[in-house]
Amino acid sequence: MTAIPTPLPAPNDLTSLVLRADFSDDAAWDELRAVMRSEGAHRSATYVSDPAYAGVTIQNLVEADAAASEDDKLAYLFLVDQVALTDDEHPLLAIDLAEEPGRTFRVRPASFTDVSANLAVGNVDFADFADATDDTGTYHGSE
Repeated sequence: MTAIPTPLPAPNDLTSLVLRADFSDDAAWDELRAVMRSEGAHRSATYVSDPAYAGVTIQNLVEADAAASEDDKLAYLFLVDQVALTDDEHPLLAIDLAEEPGRTFRVRPASFTDVSANLAVGNVDFADFADATDDTGTYHGSE
């Protein structure tokens, strides 16, 4: 893996960065975004599909964010990896970049808006969502 662009892309105001890391199936990427739209989650997302992030790892993202200026740092992001594209429920990988860099949990599109909105305004900490996951590491919220 070559170095990834820094700083990481900035999400639009009060939305969360949804960063594509798997480029093996464009139809699956389109399907995931359609599922997000059907759940209303697209209004809380800034999608970035840039091949420069193909195969990016959690560690790559943590390091890129750590190297960014204070103004360019992100607190968290959602990664669209192979699991998100191939699993029928399309669980995105939420990654903490601020409090416990590298801590993760999965979130399905049905819970994405709740998680994104609360993280964006600081209502709920990343750890609170991560601590409320099931035995697969997936947050289901009040679904």
